[in-house]
Amino acid sequence: MSTAEFRRHGYALVDWIADYLDTVEQKPVRSEVSPGAIRALIPEHAPEEPEAFADIMADLDRVVMPGITHWQSPNWFAYFPTNSSPPSVLAELAAAGLGVQGMIWSTSPAATEIEAVVLDWLVDLLGLPETWKMTGPGGGVIQMSASDSTHTALVVARHTRNVPIDQQVVYASNQAHSSIEKGA
Repeated sequence: MSTAEFRRHGYALVDWIADYLDTVEQKPVRSEVSPGAIRALIPEHAPEEPEAFADIMADLDRVVMPGITHWQSPNWFAYFPTNSSPPSVLAELAAAGLGVQGMIWSTSPAATEIEAVVLDWLVDLLGLPETWKMTGPGGGVIQMSASDSTHTALVVARHTRNVPIDQQVVYASNQAHSSIEKGA
């Protein structure tokens, strides 16, 4: 894809997302398809040739949208609040476009240092001790999701004590995130 095509397709996709956000309140919050309905719309075998971008855009409406639970709807009240906003979508676009691999400082000084500053801001906002800051003995890592955060916490808990795994217990209510049962 040339950069000219990238621009043209990018504008089309941003317009599609904006149109979606403008109309999401009018859509049923939960998908109305039955299990297997989306799979039935997808070819059994992977394509051997690339699809035209217009066909991919059409598939968003024909294949993807019928199976979407509309988390962005103002009528959505399940699990937790929306996980996206127009500014965050643009930030994701910038991050994806840069192809940042921020695992250590040398792979992306900008991502690593911004992460450290944001974590320090969180320490301040939450009123945590200064020792939790990146400039102290504390620090941390921004996790990608609630599931990743839960998994990390459970792994740390498992390895902090010298207790056989079959003797460890996790207590959680039936309102806990689904990743707790999976990770425990």
